[in-house]
Amino acid sequence: MSRTTSTTGTLARLGFAHPDRAVSHLADPVLAALRGDGADGGDAFADSLLQAIGDTADPDQALLGLVRVLESLQRQGDPTDLRSLVDELLAEGPGRDRVLGVLGASTALVDELVRHPGHWVDAARAQRHTAEEVRAELVAAVTTERGSTTALDALRIAYRRGLLRIAARDITSADPVADMPTVGEALAELAEAALEAALAIAREEYGDGHEQCRLAIIGMGKTGGGELNYVSDVDVIFVAEPADGVDEETALRIGTALASATMRACSAHTREGTLWPVDAGLRPEGKQGPLVRTIRSHQAYYERWAKTWEFQALLKAWVSAGDREVGLRYKEAISPLVWEAASREHFVEDVQAMRRRVEEHVPANEAARQLKLGPGGLRDVEFSVQLLQLVHGRTDPSLRSATTLEALAALAKGGYVARDDAATLDRAYRHLRCLEHRIQLHRLRRTHLLPDNPADLRRLGRAMGHRTHPVKSVVADRQAVAREVRRIHERLFYRPLLAAVARLSPDEVGLSPEAARERLRALGFRDPAGALRHIEALTTGVSRRAAIQRQLLPVMLGWFADEADPDAGLLSFRRVSDALGTTHWYLKMLRDEGRAADRLAHSLARSRYAADLLIRSPDSVSMLGEPGGLEPRSREALTATMRAAAGRRESGTDAVLAVRAIRRNEVLRIVMADLAGELDVRQVGAALTDLNAATLAVSLEAATAEVERREGVPLGGDLLVVGMGSFGGGEMGYASDADVMFVHRAHDAGDESPDEPGMQARATLVVQELKKLLTAGASEPPLPLDADLRPEGKNGPIVRSIEAYRTYYDRWALTWEFQALLRAAPVAGPDDLARDFLQLINPLRWPEGGLGDSQVRDIRLLKARMESERLPRGADPGTHIKLGRGGLTDVEWTVQLQQLTHAHATPSLQVTSTLPALDALEAAGLIPAADAAALREAWLLAAMLRNAGVLWRGRPVDSVPDVLRDADGMGRIIGRHAGEASGLLEHWRRVARRARTAASFNFYDSPPRGSVMP
Repeated sequence: MSRTTSTTGTLARLGFAHPDRAVSHLADPVLAALRGDGADGGDAFADSLLQAIGDTADPDQALLGLVRVLESLQRQGDPTDLRSLVDELLAEGPGRDRVLGVLGASTALVDELVRHPGHWVDAARAQRHTAEEVRAELVAAVTTERGSTTALDALRIAYRRGLLRIAARDITSADPVADMPTVGEALAELAEAALEAALAIAREEYGDGHEQCRLAIIGMGKTGGGELNYVSDVDVIFVAEPADGVDEETALRIGTALASATMRACSAHTREGTLWPVDAGLRPEGKQGPLVRTIRSHQAYYERWAKTWEFQALLKAWVSAGDREVGLRYKEAISPLVWEAASREHFVEDVQAMRRRVEEHVPANEAARQLKLGPGGLRDVEFSVQLLQLVHGRTDPSLRSATTLEALAALAKGGYVARDDAATLDRAYRHLRCLEHRIQLHRLRRTHLLPDNPADLRRLGRAMGHRTHPVKSVVADRQAVAREVRRIHERLFYRPLLAAVARLSPDEVGLSPEAARERLRALGFRDPAGALRHIEALTTGVSRRAAIQRQLLPVMLGWFADEADPDAGLLSFRRVSDALGTTHWYLKMLRDEGRAADRLAHSLARSRYAADLLIRSPDSVSMLGEPGGLEPRSREALTATMRAAAGRRESGTDAVLAVRAIRRNEVLRIVMADLAGELDVRQVGAALTDLNAATLAVSLEAATAEVERREGVPLGGDLLVVGMGSFGGGEMGYASDADVMFVHRAHDAGDESPDEPGMQARATLVVQELKKLLTAGASEPPLPLDADLRPEGKNGPIVRSIEAYRTYYDRWALTWEFQALLRAAPVAGPDDLARDFLQLINPLRWPEGGLGDSQVRDIRLLKARMESERLPRGADPGTHIKLGRGGLTDVEWTVQLQQLTHAHATPSLQVTSTLPALDALEAAGLIPAADAAALREAWLLAAMLRNAGVLWRGRPVDSVPDVLRDADGMGRIIGRHAGEASGLLEHWRRVARRARTAASFNFYDSPPRGSVMP
């Protein structure tokens, strides 16, 4: 047998489809350096190198590509480059595999390497770069590093180097199906970097004046979703805003020029080819509309004219390039409209009809091979996920991902899709996208068709890992995946989104299942299907419990719907009912005490905070049926109850847990009274202050006893807790920490001096124990203590003797520390020590003769510094409730400066609360009535909004919301009507502007005439 025959047989076994042709390529002189003896014939090649070529998707193509690339390197005349590639190919490792893998997978990338043979290093050394690194690389390539190359050619060269890196890692991945999302994300990041670089080219072309337009490029489709193909149109929307001092017309004109130039920079054909078309057809009015719009113009269009499919498309919107701040503002403006789209008439039917139309336009002879649009294709997965996102994502933010697989995982986690179905769709989607990637990669052409040519199918099958029968295997895989996808798609996409409650009769509920569905939708339930599931769970069966629930629910549904979040109200009601349903008094109370059911429904649908507290302790609902059940208890009554509960416990830990359980119940009482409109914000603040003071007083006793028991000696003195800030001022909110200072005094030891060091040490232990006991464990809400207002702040001892306070305030205290004392009020500890401490601080906070000029200057400078430094990054000073313009800090500092200046001569100012002090200032003529009214209105509104934020969202809210749903929820809590959500922000701005004017005027100067006209 001849050497040639032997070689062709070996090559055939290695996977070469045309071994005879391969033998001639192996004999090419350019491969001499890869043959050990320089002789002709494949058998002189290292076995591992031939095996590596044979492991590629198309060994014949890989070998031919290798010849072409080596020839190109030879023509360049640099032997070093040639030798480096030869060495790489002769050495086993990932570098060789990546170079050969690219050569065997993509003729287009072979052509690219022939044009730029030195770029083989990009394939061999391919690493995943961050989005920022890729963006910086491409921008630099078209600007500072382009040399004599034209900007357009530099962009194409840099882009394809990035593409080469991604392809090299993808092709040689041990599990390309699993790694598909990473590849799609990398391709999207590369496209976004190219858009950024293209915009840089456009700005350079435009020249001076381009900076007058702030242009953002919003990625849409797979670019926005971070799941791009190798070859695809890049869908975008252009958003422009004028720079400061520039009119809108000028900005739009410049923005249109920049957008057009950016599109040309990507799509134009040069000697280095083209990238891809930039498609702006998803913009408002499509190709008939202006290429560039402002945020306001976009918003107006989507509010009035947009079709259902446009909201579906906006699910993928992402800030891809250009001015990020403008892009984020666009998203912030548009996002609420997207998540309201499902409430449009015939929304679901429109989406389903659109999917059918897409299928109808697929040519019949292509349907079975169409990976994207055909039955069981990518669109089946994407449409199913997007419809469920739009329906359920209105109330479930976890579903609001632009990426298909992330959204699918969130849907499974949230119970909207069965876990098995989600896993099947996930695997199928990855598989289909991986097929699509390898088909496109071959020639870098946009196609979504499974090839029908045997040679192409063979290469595709091998690229997907099939070495035996690759053609049959790849086709069979595709068909199996399509069947599974179609089966699940039809079940998810065309099933009724609102399931009927089959076991409920019309007479019992008063509504047929279909009517119940329609009523829930009409009432404003965002998830009627979920609501019906809750109703079914509560009313199913013949038990007494179910019978009473069937009487209650038709009425309570209307009460839930009166509030901003009826879905949450019904869900919480179900959870409370599940916990208490067998308790004899619960349903009887709701049925017979009509006011109780009314209050419960409105509270649960109005406040996540109330729901969380009630679910934590369902028995507390009984207060709704008790006479006077929503009246806050006095500090004395609370202290007595807590002391009795603590006294029945063995350890300090158990005693304070009992105290905290009572506190949780009492917080719920205050919350329910607040939501029922029985307490105003000042009464809420006083009630919370009394509650926390009682909690501290009894917990201090328990902590002291615990330390004494542990140390084996008595404390040896008295310990005082002084409330500071809103605690001392009696103005606490639901999110307030307890600002405190600790004061001790050792008992008189008779003839001996008091044991000050021992007292200091034991008092410190007590304070540490107290702080731990009030926050330990998750079973009860914590009461954090903040002692940072003490002398020396965090660097000072946490507790001092009264004499140490005296020394500090005499020698070292700064003006702001005297200002902080304006709100100091003892809240726990012996009366005599409290009295003595007040005697110490009163002359300091109400100084005779007022403040000196330097002290006034100190306060003004400190406030200015606070405004510039303490406002969180990115926060809008016009909407921040505490630190923003016209917020709480403006009002309180204005009042406190006047107190420091005038309280010595005006005893009515010697109070710790803001509003009584403001009233006294107005009565004394120290602040004009109009200014006082403006400051009072702003303080009250700010305090109500802060409390409303916690009630509505279950956590603190720092700024007035611009999200309509949050504005609606918070607005209703403070007394605004449904439908007024859009006016809340403007209402705040108007009130805050007046307060800011009054505060600035009175903080810096107080002439007889006020700054705010009545």
